[in-house]
Amino acid sequence: MDHGKDLSRDFIRVVRLLMVALTASVALMAALIFWAGQIWSGKAPEAVRKPERTLPPAAKVSEFWRPPDAATLSNKAMLEQVIYGRELIAHTARYLGPEGSVLKISNGMNCQNCHLDAGTKTFGNNYGAVSSTYPKFRARSGTVESIEKRVNDCFERSLNGKALETDSREMKAIVTYIEWLGSRVEKGAAARGAGLVKMQTLERAADPARGKALYETQCVVCHGKNGEGLKMPDGKEYQFPPLWGQNSYNHGAGLYRVSTFAQFIRANMPLGATHDNPVLSEEQSWDIAAYVNSLPRPGKDVSKDWPDIALKPVDHPFGPYSDPFSEAQHKYGPFEPIRKFYADKKSK
Repeated sequence: MDHGKDLSRDFIRVVRLLMVALTASVALMAALIFWAGQIWSGKAPEAVRKPERTLPPAAKVSEFWRPPDAATLSNKAMLEQVIYGRELIAHTARYLGPEGSVLKISNGMNCQNCHLDAGTKTFGNNYGAVSSTYPKFRARSGTVESIEKRVNDCFERSLNGKALETDSREMKAIVTYIEWLGSRVEKGAAARGAGLVKMQTLERAADPARGKALYETQCVVCHGKNGEGLKMPDGKEYQFPPLWGQNSYNHGAGLYRVSTFAQFIRANMPLGATHDNPVLSEEQSWDIAAYVNSLPRPGKDVSKDWPDIALKPVDHPFGPYSDPFSEAQHKYGPFEPIRKFYADKKSK
């Protein structure tokens, strides 16, 4: 056999294969460069064009609202405001609590105890729709409210404290953070997944006794037998907030409405629950909310709330009302008879 000729033929085949591979690589590279240029110039077909970074209004898409990425903020001053604002929401007590480093104006809870994950969790009472819907008229005050007013409502009610000065560094940072979170939501649109998950009302009254039994099996490990919560090792803020007692939210807080608290529980409690993977049933959530809100907590003068009493929610627990139902029924239900009363009254 002529091994020299065989080696020569093998060498030629290898060279040809290498040439084919090189040609294909050059062609592929040319194609990539061409399409990159087309995409950059905006001339590429829709099938290959990179989608816009700006999200469409949340109310018009199926995806849940998601917070923007702080890494995209090129304005250094705004980035600093956003970071400080988030820190104030996540660790309010460190700055503004009983041992706060800036002011001592609140009860030791953090804003994110009610607005989970610093106001970003889906159906965790997040801030996704705040920027797009404020300023807005709120029947509770009977006025058009700014974001600053809404923030101070939380300080005075949920944190059982004092209002921040609207021109303070802290208020400006909190408002900047909240507005940034909703910056990709079209004005007037409702971000999907913002606020709390909706639930059906019970046909019966929510039952504090049933709720107590559930609390003892589902909630005690984090919030304590006496609802006292659990503080962080340094004692400056709560890892798990108190649910009643002098360090909890007062009678004027939104969570003092049983329906609001039940919605919060359903999608978020116990720890690890989500809106699409709840642990407790709707009925159980109602009963736990009834139990927690049956227990002592700080008071709040709510006599000026709901100046038009006809606009009070059916589960607002304080009179007067423009109907014949008791405060107990307005607090715990059943609510359908109250709704029917107003529906009949409106139809006449």
